[in-house]
Amino acid sequence: MRLIKKLSSLISISVIMLCISLFLGGWTASAAPNVRHASQYITEWQMKWIQPDAADQALQAKSDEAGWIKVDSSHEIPELPAGVSAAWTRLTLPELNYTAPSIYIETLYALHVKVFVGEHLVYEENRDYIKDHYSLFIPLSPEDSGQMLYVQTETLQDRMGIKEAVIAGEHDVLVKEYINHGLIDVILGSSFFFLAVVLFVCAFYLNKEYFSIAVSLSIVIASTGVLSITYSPFIYTFYSGLGPLSIALLDLGLLSLLPALTFLFESIFGSGRFGLITKFRKFQVAYSLFCAVCFMVNLLSGNQWIEWYYFISTTIVGGILILQFLLLIACVIIYSAKGNKDAIIFAVGFGTAAVTGVSELVWYYIRGRNYDLFMWKWALVVFILSLIAILGRRLAHNHRQVVQYSRELELFNNELQRSEKMEIISELAASVAHEVRNPLQVTRGFLQLLTQKTAGDDKKYLTMALSELDRASNIITDFLTFAKPEFEQISVLNLYDEFKHIESILLPLCHLNGGKMVLDVPDDLWVRGNSSKLKQAFINIIKNSIESFGEDGVIYMYAARKENKVIIRIKDNGEGMEPEVLSRLGEPYFSNKSKGTGLGLMVTFRIIEAMQGEIRFVSQKGAGTESITLLPLAEGRTIPAPGEAGTL
Repeated sequence: MRLIKKLSSLISISVIMLCISLFLGGWTASAAPNVRHASQYITEWQMKWIQPDAADQALQAKSDEAGWIKVDSSHEIPELPAGVSAAWTRLTLPELNYTAPSIYIETLYALHVKVFVGEHLVYEENRDYIKDHYSLFIPLSPEDSGQMLYVQTETLQDRMGIKEAVIAGEHDVLVKEYINHGLIDVILGSSFFFLAVVLFVCAFYLNKEYFSIAVSLSIVIASTGVLSITYSPFIYTFYSGLGPLSIALLDLGLLSLLPALTFLFESIFGSGRFGLITKFRKFQVAYSLFCAVCFMVNLLSGNQWIEWYYFISTTIVGGILILQFLLLIACVIIYSAKGNKDAIIFAVGFGTAAVTGVSELVWYYIRGRNYDLFMWKWALVVFILSLIAILGRRLAHNHRQVVQYSRELELFNNELQRSEKMEIISELAASVAHEVRNPLQVTRGFLQLLTQKTAGDDKKYLTMALSELDRASNIITDFLTFAKPEFEQISVLNLYDEFKHIESILLPLCHLNGGKMVLDVPDDLWVRGNSSKLKQAFINIIKNSIESFGEDGVIYMYAARKENKVIIRIKDNGEGMEPEVLSRLGEPYFSNKSKGTGLGLMVTFRIIEAMQGEIRFVSQKGAGTESITLLPLAEGRTIPAPGEAGTL
């Protein structure tokens, strides 16, 4: 942990120092006198369509003044005439007043390129794969000033020529633009791919429900990263030997992205109306497999079917992509209207990506494919963030459910353990109490006879023995009550009458301990049960309250109706209990009194439970204790006539 903190501090300091150095460096550079000549932008040139069949004829066409057309960088590149697949482009180099002059052509559309300065060939590249985006950087010399720059281009595509203004300038200035062109796409794609690998590994630690979502999301992110890297001109400019592999990965990424995205949507939101999402996903999987077969056929044939494969894997797939975006947008709108929060998050991310992607694709086809898609990758960043947010919400919700289930399981387990304890004690009490009570009664009878015939200290000792036998008999009675809490006779009881009787029984004991009792029970509350058992339960509670008195003790007895329940509260201002003592109330043989057995509250819990009620205690050390009992409410009109009673 300390090492991590030190490393984080070191990184923070390094970042701060780097920012300061960059700021000071930039300030120093801006403060230094600018002795270099500014770059020059060449915005006009000429083009001439040729037939590339014969190399000699192509070179002669360069010198022929007929057929040249004027091109301006502020307009679109000229449309390629039917049957033409090659052209010459020429421009006049400006005055090259630079230490190391260079020419930078940011975007040139062609498959085969030759560059001449005058009659000298300075650059040549021949691509045998379909990637017609070139970025050219041509070093020159000051002697080339005023020379004619010729660019011979050939293509199999529907576009050809220089797209933007040609820049002439200092070598070390233009080379930075040349290197940085498309580099951000590679960095962004690599980040996507790394994130996808991490997510894919983490998916194996998720449950089955979220595994498929995480895997499909990782495929979507990885495919996006592959597309960003392989679509970038950086790879084809500096690693042209990897061009065929990049094209294959580009197709693989696109063909994987489409079904994975639909499957992810299906996993989150379902198959849609009439199973439309599922059917579309199956169609995409089938079409992707078909494109993969076509790719292998074209590869094995030595690219003889390259134009046919390009039409299948690019033109048609672009149309499918537009259809997919429109379908998913419609579904997202429907789900969002229903208040689905995941759909709203998905709508923000996917809506951004879909609107951007559809707009760029439509514009791409309107411009006759004379347009480079570039906004889509930034829109996909927003989309991927929304997908990660949805997965995060799902996992957070699942975690909350697991925590909730764990708590419920713990409560259930505690209740089960308590029930098992009670069952064991109940069986033990039922078997032992009957066997012990009879000998005790016989013993008590003989001791009572002996008491009448003795005097002095012997009589005192016999009286103490009788008292202890009575105490043992009461414990056995509690055992039997716990072992058999069911009531042989039940009736509808008026709580006011029952508590009035309880008050009359315990009021002398309360006064003896220096306290008082406050009764607040309405006379219209009724419960079903056995009168003696009900009194026994609340007498046990109130006796505990009386025994906890300090000075000026008060016991409040409330009752109220809440829907179909009766709430009974017994509250005192005694010494209270600590949390660890409170949590053990009702356990057999647990008592915080010196002569207590713990059976009184245990019996109380069983009686309330037998009446289909529940009881809980709230206490604070030094502030008193309150018992809260809930019992089912009974209608007063069902009171039986005198002498009548119901049985369970």
